[in-house]
Amino acid sequence: MNHISLIMGYIAPNSAWFLMIIVALVSFIVQWRFRSKIKQYSEIGLMSGLSGQEVAVKMLRAHGIFDVQVICVEGQLTDHYNPETKTVNLSTDVFYSRSIAAAAVAAHECGHAVQHAEAYGWLSFRSAMVPVINVASTITQWTLFIGIVLLFFSGSPYVLAVGVVALALVTFFSFITLPVEFDASRRALAWLDNNYAVVQTGQEHEMAKDALWWAAMTYVVAALSALATLVYYASFLFNRRN
Repeated sequence: MNHISLIMGYIAPNSAWFLMIIVALVSFIVQWRFRSKIKQYSEIGLMSGLSGQEVAVKMLRAHGIFDVQVICVEGQLTDHYNPETKTVNLSTDVFYSRSIAAAAVAAHECGHAVQHAEAYGWLSFRSAMVPVINVASTITQWTLFIGIVLLFFSGSPYVLAVGVVALALVTFFSFITLPVEFDASRRALAWLDNNYAVVQTGQEHEMAKDALWWAAMTYVVAALSALATLVYYASFLFNRRN
């Protein structure tokens, strides 16, 4: 703890605020780039003519997975795999679309289903953390603000310390998510590359790879944003005596 205090003692709140602004700017650029890529590849049809739903079913069956359903959900960019219900949830734009983007997203979400079926370590660890993170996320919503107020008006650091610990758990969870997402994309691209019936040209594969790379970058900047926020609040805690 003394080592952490020593390091954080050199990070003033104003410097941490500047760091948050930089990360927020980078996050905005990455999110914009990701959405533009998805839009671009959503307008390019697959030569195979398969829909996102058909791609998902093919990938699941190819991996011997028959107990996972592929369903359509409302919203944009709401695609996800739910390990509790064993469902690959595809947004309307992906479920029915016959585009490069739809194939990439569908295959990626099926990559999570394959991880689940194979008991992929990082996914299991991440899933085990979810109940704790749900509590930690709730705690951070009120302890950080109240903690800052109490620190300035009474000098008491305890509530803020609880908030910082909870935020540290949420930040850790964000970084644990990275290998899960990158591995799901790796599995998706490997399967697409070996299935001519789905992706028939190298150019289609490169476009799918590009879409998934930018999707992965959104998780990277989300983790960095969480880290920058943690540094910001921790700077108040560890600089309270300066």
